[in-house]
Amino acid sequence: MRESVKTLPLAGLDLAGLEHLLIINGVDPRFARRILYWIYRRGIMSITEINDIPKNVLTVLSGTFATGLSSAVSSAVSADGSVKYLFRTDVGLLHETVYLPEGNRRTVCVSVQSGCRMGCRFCATGLNGWRGNLTAGEIVNQVVSLPHDVNHVVLMGMGEPGDNIDEVIKAVNVMTAEWGLAVGKRRVTVSTVGITPAVKRLIAETECNITLSLYSPFPEERQEAIPAETAWPFKETLNLMKTSLAGYDRRFTVAYVMIKGKNDTGRHLEELKRLIAGTGIRINLLPYHQLEADADSSSDAETMMRFKHLLVTSGIGASVRKSRGADIAAACGMLAGVDGQRELRNK
Repeated sequence: MRESVKTLPLAGLDLAGLEHLLIINGVDPRFARRILYWIYRRGIMSITEINDIPKNVLTVLSGTFATGLSSAVSSAVSADGSVKYLFRTDVGLLHETVYLPEGNRRTVCVSVQSGCRMGCRFCATGLNGWRGNLTAGEIVNQVVSLPHDVNHVVLMGMGEPGDNIDEVIKAVNVMTAEWGLAVGKRRVTVSTVGITPAVKRLIAETECNITLSLYSPFPEERQEAIPAETAWPFKETLNLMKTSLAGYDRRFTVAYVMIKGKNDTGRHLEELKRLIAGTGIRINLLPYHQLEADADSSSDAETMMRFKHLLVTSGIGASVRKSRGADIAAACGMLAGVDGQRELRNK
């Protein structure tokens, strides 16, 4: 449970920010690293759990601050081993997180908003509307509070990172900093529809990997499925990726959700090859997960493998992402918090 006293949450803060708060409250700022260690590495739910700071200092801290961490309110386990967690913020914003174990790779897919404003036609998250942004602490909490040892983080859950960019950048920097979660910088990935100003900030202010959700290499088709194309053409993000690859040790990827008869034709393949060949950008092919009352269906496995083969033989790095957690509505494009809302109402 989250600490009930009305105190200032510390999760989401960086080292300099906490040092400043400690000085204001008459506490030696040298304790900042230890406090952040207990929050980000040990995942404590209460300041009183810290055992290597003087008691008089803890008394001041516990009366003024809270860890800002909280446990999930429910969870569901998939037949493939994936686990979906439902979180609820202090103001009631529901958001979902998915843990994806696969061999030595232990990935957590976190949300950055409750709902989404982008309205992408192949994603369930925005169907119930947008309810609010998550803070950096609430984003980080989805990693820290899980009962799993995580070594990869993807911001690909509910919400558009570019629509909450200030908090997303804070959270990413906490995840990668040595005083934070210390997740390798090449092991944190942010997925976006390509809000150009936000992509520029991600490139300039973080060292994380960036994935562009494309859907179609043809702007007019993409605009029908991803309305954000009107304001922020995907080619702007592709150009930023192309010009940034030479100077950064990071991975840029295009996520391509494949829908039968819509974006899996030879025409689409050839335009993809034209756009991406020689850039160093990878393509990740994803199966489409059918939404309620939806006539569309995913491209079959043979089509997806053919796409991958022809991309690779053209010199483009490509992979087919295996569907995970579909039986608990935890696969890509399925997170909406709807099951969690029903479950909480029935309690």
